[in-house]
Formats: sequence, structure tokens, C-alpha cells
Amino acid sequence: MSIAQAKRFTLDEYHRLGELGFFHEDDHIELINGEIIEMASKGTAHETCLRNLWKQLPKIVGDRATLQSQAPITLPPKSEPEPDFAIVQNRDDNSLSSHPQPADVLLVMEVSDSSLAYDQDVKIPLYAQAGIADYWIFNLFDNQLQYYSVSFQDNQGKYGYLNKRIILSNQVINFPWFPDLSLDLAKVFPPKLNF
Repeated sequence: MSIAQAKRFTLDEYHRLGELGFFHEDDHIELINGEIIEMASKGTAHETCLRNLWKQLPKIVGDRATLQSQAPITLPPKSEPEPDFAIVQNRDDNSLSSHPQPADVLLVMEVSDSSLAYDQDVKIPLYAQAGIADYWIFNLFDNQLQYYSVSFQDNQGKYGYLNKRIILSNQVINFPWFPDLSLDLAKVFPPKLNF
């Protein structure tokens, strides 16, 4: 007796569905481990944090790398997340030939309120397995930045990060690839509200 299983999509199948118009432009989806995931709606604190990051990050990063927001990163063979922000290496073709790959990614950032458990339980192993060295979660519940670095695989084949640092919302953090650049978190985190 066989048990029914959900269809898992490859990157090519996912892209083909997009080309065929299966998805609408307003759909907030991403491909994670072969599953098409609808992303959670964003609360006002989430949007405020995103706006604050949009004010700060372009000034800080400048031309040293490429800043992208809610845009795909291809993680073969079956994932294409769209993190809130990513800093990727500059490419001559400005990623016209393909979405950034893990080797292009310098830093991934997620802003988390209702998606916190998902960003920790699903995205940490996903990014670690892809070899993305640095992952930041702007944790709006605890008003802190969670900084994950140094990916690893344990004896059971699970992926994660060896290091986790907590940076408080009134502190400053340096960028891993550009240690001379820093972000003042007081300019990013919205005032603490009850969720």
C-alpha cells in the first residue's frame, strides 16, 4: 500500500510554473525544499523595520556589494527563498543571467515577527546547508538581532550554525564581509510594541 505524498518541485519546474503564469505578480511565495510556500503577511512593526533598513543599508553598503530585498536566491536543487534583504557580490551582469547563487551571497537578513519560528527552524538549516556563511534575524519579539555564522552538518546530517550572537536593539553591529562598515540597530528596530 502506498502513502500519498505531496508533489515537490525542482527549480526548473518552479520557474516553468512562473513562466506559464501560474503565479500572480502579487503572490508572496517562495520555493523551500521543493515546496511552494506562501509567506506570512507582514505586521506594521515588520514593515517599519523594513523601511528603516531601506533607509540605512543603501547608504552603508554603497557600491561595495549589491543590496536586494525580497528577491530570489537560488539554492540548488530545490529552494529559492526570497529573504527580506540580502547583500550579494557585485556581478558584471547584475544577476541578469541568473539569480544569485550561494557563492554570491555575503549576508542574508530576515525580519521576523510572526515568522520567527519558521525563520529559525526552516531557514537556518536551509541557509547553512547552502553554505551561506552569515545569517541575521531581526527578532521583533525580543527586540534583538540574532547573528548566525559558521555553517556545519552534525552526525545525523542536520545543518545549522556553530555560532549565535545576540546584539541588542541599542547596539551597533559590524558587517561580516566589511568589518569597517557598521549598522546602528537603534535606527532599525521600531519602538517596542505589544504584538
